[in-house]
Amino acid sequence: MLQGIGTWEILLIFLVVLLVFGAKRIPEIARGMGKGITEFKRAVRDVKDEIETGTEAPPPSSSASADQPEAEEKKVES
Repeated sequence: MLQGIGTWEILLIFLVVLLVFGAKRIPEIARGMGKGITEFKRAVRDVKDEIETGTEAPPPSSSASADQPEAEEKKVES
C-alpha cells in the first residue's frame, strides 16, 4: 500500500499537516480518527456477528407499533 513512499515524502506530508492544522489540533484530530476507527471496527464486528448468528433486527418500540395500525385503519375507513 505504501509502495513508493519514502522517508522524505512522509516527512513532507507531516510538515504540511503541521502547517495546515497547527500543533495543538493534531492530537485532537488523531484522537477523533482513533475513535472513528474503533466505532467502524465495532460496527463491522456487530454486522458480522448478526450475519453469522442469523439474528433479526429488534422489533420497533411498542408505542410506535401501537400508533401505526390505528393510523392505517383510519385511512381505510375514510
